[in-house]
This record gives sequence, structure tokens and C-alpha cells, in this order.
Amino acid sequence: MSGASAASSLRSAFSYCVQQVRNYDYHHYLCLLELPPHFRKAAFALRAFNVETARAMDVASDPRIGLMRLVWWQEAIDKMYAEKLIEHPTAQALSSVICENKISKGWLKRSVEARINDARREVTDIPETIEELEKYAEDTVSTILYMTLQAGGIRSTAADHAASHIGKASGLLLLLKSLPYHASRNRHFSYIPAKVAAKHGLLVKEGGRSEIHLDSRERLCDAVFEMASVANIHLQKARQLAGTVPAEARPVLLQAVPAQVLLDSLSRVQFDVFDPRLSRGVLGTSPLWYQLKLKWHSWMGKY
Repeated sequence: MSGASAASSLRSAFSYCVQQVRNYDYHHYLCLLELPPHFRKAAFALRAFNVETARAMDVASDPRIGLMRLVWWQEAIDKMYAEKLIEHPTAQALSSVICENKISKGWLKRSVEARINDARREVTDIPETIEELEKYAEDTVSTILYMTLQAGGIRSTAADHAASHIGKASGLLLLLKSLPYHASRNRHFSYIPAKVAAKHGLLVKEGGRSEIHLDSRERLCDAVFEMASVANIHLQKARQLAGTVPAEARPVLLQAVPAQVLLDSLSRVQFDVFDPRLSRGVLGTSPLWYQLKLKWHSWMGKY
């Protein structure tokens, strides 16, 4: 492939990444637009990688096909670090980012492996505690923030700690928002931990196994509130670190804003994840208000 042809192919790959994020992760797409220009290529490639792996199980007609897709990405990471060409636009863009920025392979692998382990769960295999879901959120969401910071050349323990909390909050809240979708597919709530479900009377044992049933919308709202409260604590901890976070890291951590917006939307509907208002606009709020909120935080250097 000639130099001009290779450059054109890479531009197309990055354009594809931007479009994927815009189509399937719009609230984060708007966040990435607030990044300094030198951050954006890496940020969009990493976020597109997350889109690919997050959607693998949802777009597959058969769960086995979705799992095969995740395993393909796991193997693709090894090929990227071996500098082998992969005929996939997101992989091509990510390979370029890895080459230019020395992204840690461990974080990419950790993200895919967490999704593979989740995909291999039986539909009745319910997480025991909120801590298990926090770990899943960190492995799949916080790692994207770690790598974005790394791509920007930011080495800051405070920024990494804030990113950890923001990723956990965002991951937990998005799992809550997706509960109706997973309920429609699996007929039970696989992302409500057993201890939380039992505490609120949602856990039912049938035939030697436990399932989560919707006997009471009120009890479900109580369970969602408990989990959302954990996410809120993570957001508070992230903001408590703001004074020690370098100014150049704050645009990356702007992704705390959509997490807060979703938390506020859940609060407005009394934590009823089935309320149709949560599906309106951007994370349950008007697109204009969401963009203004992002712009204000960006302008003020806050997250």
C-alpha cells in the first residue's frame, strides 16, 4: 500500500470511529468534542473500541456469535501490539493510536476480558454484591479514561483516581438504565446484585436457583436507588479530587457530566427505570440543556 493510500485509509478509519461513537454513544460523543484537538483522535478510537465490544452481544443473533466477536477483539489486541495489519477500521485507528501513544496493553485486554466473562455468565448467574458490578464498571469504563489520559501524556495519580470513580459511577448508572432492555431479553434483572435484590424483596428462589422477579415496582425503585446512591458517592469522591487534578486532565474527566445528568434524570422519575422519560433526549434530558451543561463545565474547567 502506498503512503498516500495508507494515509487515506487511516483517515477513513478515524472517520468511521467518530461516526460509530456519534451513532451509538452520543452523550460521550459530545464530551469528546470538548477535548483539545490533539486528544481527539486517540479518544475517539478508544471510545469506538468500547462501542464495538459493548455492542458485540447486543447485535448478535446468537449469543455464541457475540462471544466469538469479543474473542476476535481479544486476539486483535495481540495483533495490534505485534504491528500486524487488521482489516477493520476501528482496529486500524486503534493500532495507530497504540503506535503513537504507547497505550498500555493491559488496560485494553482487561476491558475485553471483563466483557467476555460477562458474556459467559448464565442468565441466572446473578452478581452477589454491588462491588462485583463496580469492578465490572472499572474494567470496562474506567480503563477507557485511563487510556485517554495516557494518550494525552498525562501522568497523574489524582487524575487516575478521579477517572476510576467516574468510570465506576458511569458504568453503574448505565447498567441501571439498561435494566428494562436486559429484562426484555432475559426476563429477569441480571444486573441487580443478589444482596440488594434480597434486601428489597426481589429475589425469588425457584427450583434450587435464584431469580429476580418484578413483584413490586416500588421495591425495584428502592433497589435502583440504593445502587444509584453508590454511583453518587463515586461522583462526589471524583469531585473531591478536583483540586489536585491537573488542568489538562479535566477535559477527559468531563465524562462525569453525563453520569450526573443520568443520575439527576433517575431522581426525577423516582428511580423508576421503566419510566419512558429516561429514553427521551440525551439521558432523559433535552439535548440543548445537555450541551449547555457540558459547555459550562468545559468553560469553567470543572467536571
